[in-house]
Amino acid sequence: MYDLVMFSFSETIRTDRAQTMNSIERALAILLLMSGGKLVSATTLAERFGVSLRTIYRDIDRLNALGVPVEAARGAEGGYRLAKGYLQPPVALNRNETAALLAALSLFRVMRVMPLAADLEAAERKLIASLPTSMHKLLSDADRFIGTEPVPPDIFHSGTKAEPTAFWQQALDNFMIGLLENRRVRFQYFNPSRKDLKEHDVEPRGAILDRDLWYLAGRCVDTGTVKTYRADRIKDCAVSGMRFRPDPDFTIRDMLGGVWLNQAMRRWEDTNQIAEIRLSDWQASRLQSDWYYKHAVFEADDENGLIMRVPVTGLARLLPLVRWLGPDAELLGPPELREALLADLKTMADKYERVA
Repeated sequence: MYDLVMFSFSETIRTDRAQTMNSIERALAILLLMSGGKLVSATTLAERFGVSLRTIYRDIDRLNALGVPVEAARGAEGGYRLAKGYLQPPVALNRNETAALLAALSLFRVMRVMPLAADLEAAERKLIASLPTSMHKLLSDADRFIGTEPVPPDIFHSGTKAEPTAFWQQALDNFMIGLLENRRVRFQYFNPSRKDLKEHDVEPRGAILDRDLWYLAGRCVDTGTVKTYRADRIKDCAVSGMRFRPDPDFTIRDMLGGVWLNQAMRRWEDTNQIAEIRLSDWQASRLQSDWYYKHAVFEADDENGLIMRVPVTGLARLLPLVRWLGPDAELLGPPELREALLADLKTMADKYERVA
């Protein structure tokens, strides 16, 4: 089908080349002729459109300036062609299929950061343009009839809400480009527990959206293991020239259901202090249903309860939890965390005693 369209288009150019073409029309025609994957010489293009070689060179420069990846090969057998994969063959969608995709994009837009956001907007414009005129007004603003509530902040897990930044969008976009092109990405990653930035060289594997945050899964070149990185903590992400062979057995589905968080928590146990909290059976059952604390370690306690062991990733995360659990829970350690809680509780007690 695609080859037939290209053949028909080429024949049309041959028939009408005597007619005057403006530079935009000629640039579009050159773009389509180069999309077949074969080299097309400047001489062939000049003859086909009835213009000089200098004009063709200017047309190629214009396409490059617009961001069209034109590859040039020198020599007697040289010429021009589009970079592989730049244009995809036409896809025929019916009206309902197009409307379904536009509706999905509307739901997708509730996220504050989206992968390849600029490309998504361009794709949306193309989808709308392909619809009958009668449907343009309806589906060009699908947000009018399809709505999604944003994910609320999680008050017991500090740091699970972040404001979008240019670095966040850059990380998500470049990670996806690396995934599509099988190229490594390099970036600096901020570790909030150590308060430092570390260089990473990663082979992208996939992305997970969890509670309004993007987590990027990739094979760390230094350790050879697949890790997850919060996109909002990545800075200066760039796609490198190093290519890699994708893992045919990998699927992001294997990391869903909190598997990625469980793996991360096990790594944190090797580098962070461990907090120990004595819990009643009822408290433990509540926390074992929580999206975060269910991945902690629960062990039987000599006092007919349970002890939860969880890596310390910040005072602001654990102290509100222990206060919420109430007097039936006891923070056993580390000592500095216990002292911080004691100071908070004394301040609270003083306020209540003054009221009494």
